[in-house]
Amino acid sequence: MIFLSAVIAFTLLCVLCVAATTWSARTVDSHLGPKDLTRLQKVFVDGLSSNDLQAIFFASLNIETTDAATKEALCKKIATLHTESKLNNFEKDYYLIGANRNLRCSTKIDEALLSKVYSSLDSELATTQEIYYRLATHKALGVQVSDAVQAKIVKRLQEVLKRDDTLSGLGYAFNVAIQLGPSASFIADRTEDAIVQADEVDGRLLQFEGGLSITALILNGVFGVSKAFNKPAPVTADQAVKFANYLLSRRSVQTAKGAHVLIEALKTISSADKISPICIQLIGNGQLEAQSPTLNVAVVDLLGKPLSPPVTSLSAKISVKKDGSVLAEKIQLVSKSSDKTTYAADLSSLKPGRGIYQAELNGDGVYKQNLQFKVLGRVKVQTLEVGIAESDASAATRKQSVSYPNKLKDTLTADSTQKLLLKVLLVDESTNKPIAVHQVFVRLQNRETDKEIIFVAEQDSSKAYKFDMDVGNQGKNFNFQNGLYNIYLTVGDASLSNSFDWLLAPVQLKFNQPDRDVKPRHVNGPLPEIEHQFRVPDKRPPRIVSDIFTGLCITPLVLLFVFWAKLGINVSNFTLSPSTIGFHLGFGGILALFFVFWLRLNMFQTLRLLIPIAVFTFLCGNRLLRRLYAQRNAKNPAGAS
Repeated sequence: MIFLSAVIAFTLLCVLCVAATTWSARTVDSHLGPKDLTRLQKVFVDGLSSNDLQAIFFASLNIETTDAATKEALCKKIATLHTESKLNNFEKDYYLIGANRNLRCSTKIDEALLSKVYSSLDSELATTQEIYYRLATHKALGVQVSDAVQAKIVKRLQEVLKRDDTLSGLGYAFNVAIQLGPSASFIADRTEDAIVQADEVDGRLLQFEGGLSITALILNGVFGVSKAFNKPAPVTADQAVKFANYLLSRRSVQTAKGAHVLIEALKTISSADKISPICIQLIGNGQLEAQSPTLNVAVVDLLGKPLSPPVTSLSAKISVKKDGSVLAEKIQLVSKSSDKTTYAADLSSLKPGRGIYQAELNGDGVYKQNLQFKVLGRVKVQTLEVGIAESDASAATRKQSVSYPNKLKDTLTADSTQKLLLKVLLVDESTNKPIAVHQVFVRLQNRETDKEIIFVAEQDSSKAYKFDMDVGNQGKNFNFQNGLYNIYLTVGDASLSNSFDWLLAPVQLKFNQPDRDVKPRHVNGPLPEIEHQFRVPDKRPPRIVSDIFTGLCITPLVLLFVFWAKLGINVSNFTLSPSTIGFHLGFGGILALFFVFWLRLNMFQTLRLLIPIAVFTFLCGNRLLRRLYAQRNAKNPAGAS
């Protein structure tokens, strides 16, 4: 039993150690770079020229307008936009007064508006959002809120939170508490309630329902409350990384408000002690030359600025990605800039070959990051032979060697009974060992027409690449066009720094012409038109069959009239009342509609016409039957009783 407990304890300890390694990573893959900041700056510039009061406020908060004429026009513009704005009064009042202060407008704000703002804190504020904006407006005006009013607001804040504890309500409440000070310290107990409501996405991102604005509002509020009341932040290092990943994923925001809250939230997380994540990333495209493999790494905060304090020690474990073999357990990276944002490690002593490598970086034992980089190799053509052979192997192959990057002086000649052969051995320039590359193509280009045919060279068991083209069998691909062709060898690979396209030799190709003219293939241009043919209609029956069938259908109607003529028709009860005439007209209309349906209408057209006629016929028939029943009762009162 004691042994089992010890095993369980040891297992838990191992799990906690692994978890601690993951949680202490505190790194992200990217940061707001110069391009991002330039684009966000443009968003603010566009915000100043917009007709949106909110956009002008946030834009003026982040960029300064120096032109006096532009500033004066904006000051007049915001007054007009305030009047026309459909925002809540407390929100648009804040934007107007804040923009007026940011722009340093010379025009004074309307006294009636100021009077309303000053007295707003004495009223019953309905939401935490209204409380926040009213307090922020007083702060923008430089008005000190008295202790009595603050006590009233704290009490009101508690009342509002009892019935509105949504994420938005909590977010504004946190920011209100920061302004109120110690009297609102009760709000610190609610920070964990907000953080646990964050939604995790793909195990990498954390965000709050409502998007960027709500997420930034809560993060700024939570960290602000923790700092104001000297409380530990209810956010772990792992959560901070995930929140940072979410914020960085929203760097393409297009509104001035979104750009402002994004920058402010990133600043807030970056300034959080003990949990703030940093960015460790490769400088450049992560491709190192084999002759001078220097690993360059940038270490910055989420806004791309130097760390304070900087990382004192940064080391890396280098391993091969393919098989996991370790080249070096600990390589020290040395700072290459005065602000300690750039670190470098010379890997020449490791003699890394061509391939992909993993670098596990460790900064001060706190920051961990896995980076992937590629060491580019150089390919060398060790031998290349090109020649002509008989297709039936009746004669010896005539081969000639060519050295890179020279061109064969003689012109090769091949007809339809021969084959064009090529064999090339590619080696690594540093080791002289044969290598395999992604692309080895043999390209034949007609000198007159510039048309070209591309073939793939295959690697054999000796690791040499071979190309074998039977001229007679390939005539169709060349459109049987005789002439002088250039032979090119193309070698390419993502891990090579000297991929090349080499002109090897000219070759005269002679094809057997077909017995009939072969139309050239349309490489470019429209394809022949495809004419659609409808199905041939089935053969219809003879005319006499249709006439006999029609006669049989009409026979009952003819018999009806014949029997009426012999028996006599009793029309004594027929009257000229509207219901009688309407019923017979409706019934006749229905019969006529069925006849037209038989000739040309479809079911849906018939139903659309039948419904109103049927309703009319039903109403008239109902009235007709009631009248006939009444007449019968009047003639025979005894039977009716």
